Amino acid sequence: MQTILVTGGAGFIGGNFVHLMLAEWDLRLVNLDRLTYAGNLDTLRPLAGNPRHIFVQGDIGDRTLVSRLLRDYEVDAVVNFAAESHVDRSIDGPAAFIETNVVGTFNLLDCARGYWSGLSAARKAAFRFLHVSTDEVYGSLGPTGKFTERTPYAPNSPYSASKAASDHLVRAWHHTYGLPVLTTNCSNNYGPYQFPEKLIPLTIAKALAGEPLPIYGDGSNVRDWLYVEDHCRAIARVLEAGRPGEVYNVGGNSEKTNLDVVDTLCALLDEALPESPHRPHAALKQFVTDRPGHDQRYAIDASKLETELGWAPRETFESGLGRTLDWYLTHADWVRRVTDGSYRGQRLGTGGDSEETA
Repeated sequence: MQTILVTGGAGFIGGNFVHLMLAEWDLRLVNLDRLTYAGNLDTLRPLAGNPRHIFVQGDIGDRTLVSRLLRDYEVDAVVNFAAESHVDRSIDGPAAFIETNVVGTFNLLDCARGYWSGLSAARKAAFRFLHVSTDEVYGSLGPTGKFTERTPYAPNSPYSASKAASDHLVRAWHHTYGLPVLTTNCSNNYGPYQFPEKLIPLTIAKALAGEPLPIYGDGSNVRDWLYVEDHCRAIARVLEAGRPGEVYNVGGNSEKTNLDVVDTLCALLDEALPESPHRPHAALKQFVTDRPGHDQRYAIDASKLETELGWAPRETFESGLGRTLDWYLTHADWVRRVTDGSYRGQRLGTGGDSEETA
C-alpha cells in the first residue's frame, strides 16, 4: 500500500485532500500539521478510527520529526500543503510567512532529499515531492490574458513573495539534486472547511449574524474561483501522472469580481433562508478601504493540466457555491469551534500592529 506524507492536512485544502484520498484511493496517509489557528482537528473528526490515517501534530521545520516520519512509515510521496496562506495576515505580520513558507519548505525539501537518496533504485524512481502553491506568485493581470506556467513571477504581497521563494526552492532541489518534484499553482479555492477569514465563508458568517459584509475598494477585483474538491482531484492526478520537474496550473475557469461573489451569495442566502430577519442580505454590503497593494485580477490557464493529464473541473461556480453554502449552513458547530477567540471576523491586512513593529 502506498504511503503519502501530507503536510498541513488539518487545514482547508489539505483537509479536503485527506478526505478525498482516503475515500477514493487505497493508500495510507501520514498527516503532519502544526495545528495553528487555521488547522483544526475538527476537520479530521470524520476520520477518527480510520487505520489508514495517521495524524501527527508537528512542524515541517522540525527536521528530526520529518526525517523520522519519512523513514518509519517508508513514505512514497510528500504532498506539501503546509503554509501560512492569508494575504491580510501577511501584511500585518510577515515573519511567520517567511518562517513557514520559506524556511519550512527548505527543511522539508532537504529532509525529503536525504530520505530519497537512500531508497532503492525502483522506489527512488517512483518517489514524488508535490508542492502546492498559488497563482498569486505571478502578480496581477490587466483586463485580459491569463497566467500560464511560463508567466514570470511578480509577487506583490508578503504572502505571495514567500510562496514564490518556496516555489524556487522546489525547482532548485530538482535541478541541483535531482529530487523528483512537482509544483501546482492554483487559483482561489472555496468550499467546506475553509477558515472564516476568507471572502466566501466570512461573508456567510457575517450575513447569518446580520453584520456588515465588507467589500474591499469598489469590489471590482477579479479572481478565478476553484471548488476545493476539483483542486484536490487535480493534485491527485498530478501526483499520479505529472512529469517530474514540471509545473501545472490549476484553475476553475470561473472569473468573478468580489462584488459578484458577494451578490451571488446574498441571493443564495435569501433563497435558502426565507425567514431570515436580515433579508435581503445584499443590504448588508459595506465598501471598505482597499487592501494595500491589492492585485486587480488573477486568471489561470489550466490547459496544460487538461491536455496532458485529462483533468477538468467538475463544478461550475454556481454549483460549487451552492454546495459550499449548504455545507456551512449545516455545519455551524464547526464554524463555532474553529473560531476559538483568535479570530472574530475583524478587519485584517491594514498594515498595522505587525509583529515587527509591536
